[in-house]
Formats: sequence, structure tokens, C-alpha cells
Amino acid sequence: MTRPPEKPSDQKDSFWKTKTLEELSSAEWESLCDGCGRCCLEKLEDEDTGKIYFTHVACRLFDVGACGCSDYPNRSAKVPDCVRLTPENVRTLNWLPPSCAYKLVAEGRDLYWWHPLISGDPNTVHEAGVSVRGRVVATEDEVDDADLEDHIVRWPTLLPKRARMKRRA
Repeated sequence: MTRPPEKPSDQKDSFWKTKTLEELSSAEWESLCDGCGRCCLEKLEDEDTGKIYFTHVACRLFDVGACGCSDYPNRSAKVPDCVRLTPENVRTLNWLPPSCAYKLVAEGRDLYWWHPLISGDPNTVHEAGVSVRGRVVATEDEVDDADLEDHIVRWPTLLPKRARMKRRA
């Protein structure tokens, strides 16, 4: 779900506070994506513990410059293991980052100041240090599966300090 959010034409202010995920229109659903790109990072799962480890290696379709999917409409056909977020699975996926708007709304929480629906600016997700911009070292086509363990990083599971702070006026 990483493409720049488009403001839905029928969007009412703060719709995420008054609707459940199931009640969102398609445009509202898509606009919840903040464009951070964290869900597009390759992840490894420990088979014994189920623990998920993020890497700084992105999906083959990830456009590092745009910080989003290069073929969003066809991503599932081109990347069969691409997980399409739904109201059902955002409540159970254990790898969604703590900043994920889908997860926040599912938990009844508000969006952060840097979310484009709050700030009105798609760049605030990058300014707050939440996005993967500048942190992806390669795409999955450039790294052998056997070497992914060498690319495990912790930062995608954390919320940067400046993202937690209130934005200065």
C-alpha cells in the first residue's frame, strides 16, 4: 500500500475517526496509506518463534526515488507474495509498522501529525523520518535470498523520535 495518497473527492474531514475500516470507500482506504514504504521491505520470519525481521531490501517493484510501488495496479500479478491489505488482515498481520495508518485506525487511534491526511503534504512522512526514503540499500532482485539475513535492520519496527513529537507551527 505504498503510493502517494490521493485525496478522495467525497472525503469528509477526519473520516478515519468516524468510520470503521470496513465502511471506508475505496478512495478513503487508499488515502490511508501514508507512503512510508515500510510494508514493501523484505521480511524474514523465524520458523521456530514466528518473529518477523525487517530488512533494508525492498520489493522488486519498489521505486526507491518515488518511495512507492512502480506498478501498483498490477503488483499482485507481478509479485504473487505481495500482501494486499484488507480490513480483516490489518488486525492480524504482526509485521505492520507501529506507524501504519491502517493499524492505527483499526485500533481506534488517530493518525500522526505527519500523515498526509493530517498535514496536507505527502512529504511530511519523509520529513518525519518515517519513510524508507534513503534507507533502502537494494531491491530483492539485487540480493540473493541466502544473503537476506545480512540485511536485517531494526528501524522499520520503531517510530522515529521526531515522528512522535508534535509538529512545530
